[in-house]
Amino acid sequence: MEKDGNIYECIIIGAGPGGLQAAIHLARYNRKVLLIDRGGGRTTHAPHILNYLGFSEVSGKDLITAGLEQARSFGVEIVRDVVTRVEKKDVFTVHAMETQYQAPFVIVSAGAVDRQPSLRNLGRFFGKGFYTCVDCDGHLTTGRKLLVMGNSMNAARLVVGMKKMYTDDIALLLTDYVLPDDDRQIIEEEENITVYSGQPVALLGEEELEGVLLADDRVIPCRAVMAGFGWRLNDGFLSDLPLDRDRENFKILTGSSNESSLPGLYVVGAMKPGHSQAIIAAGQGAAAAIDINNQLLAL
Repeated sequence: MEKDGNIYECIIIGAGPGGLQAAIHLARYNRKVLLIDRGGGRTTHAPHILNYLGFSEVSGKDLITAGLEQARSFGVEIVRDVVTRVEKKDVFTVHAMETQYQAPFVIVSAGAVDRQPSLRNLGRFFGKGFYTCVDCDGHLTTGRKLLVMGNSMNAARLVVGMKKMYTDDIALLLTDYVLPDDDRQIIEEEENITVYSGQPVALLGEEELEGVLLADDRVIPCRAVMAGFGWRLNDGFLSDLPLDRDRENFKILTGSSNESSLPGLYVVGAMKPGHSQAIIAAGQGAAAAIDINNQLLAL
């Protein structure tokens, strides 16, 4: 393929760990790669990442900044823009706010956004007592007085799992959801977990989290919160494409190399089924890049 103008061999949407790793791999094959990123992202906002190989602790911002610098060092072109639409004819056309770009291959690493209740002091305690990812931060709740909160049956499953792994001093707060009687009996009587119902409005405490205030002025004492309200995908720009999704019509299905049902379009990270972890996304990005390079060699 001719390597000039706004035509690339691969366009990567999103500078998360998966997108960055894919960009680095492809650039080391001397491929013409464009990485489009709007800024922000769940990894960037993570105060600390404790389970990434090679780092005893690193902030999400530092990890992404290092990845961007590494990608640039191999010649990856990086632009700050917002992708609005992707279409597929002979090749993919990626429409952004500023311009449009074309490539035979696209990797989507746009991630997801956690659904959060509106809580006063959330910024003060996010990542410092208030957590949203068991795989990422569950270990930090070990032995602490923990409150699991959520609005679905998933929160009930979460609280049982957290008790088995991390702490016996645990309670469950359900918002806008009523547990079936049989499930509530199991949690309260067999698991010995107190179940609250109500709307949380504020996190309480100065230096450390001390409790959660409910709309009816009740206070639930706790030293840590694990929130399980789900998330939404950053996938609005893919709405015109015929992509196979899971049974909930939510996450995008892919094969072993992370290629979607639409040939040439790959998906890595939180947008596909599986565990949403930075290190897993990076591996998916590497696998996608290797597969794309092999396909480019065959053109």
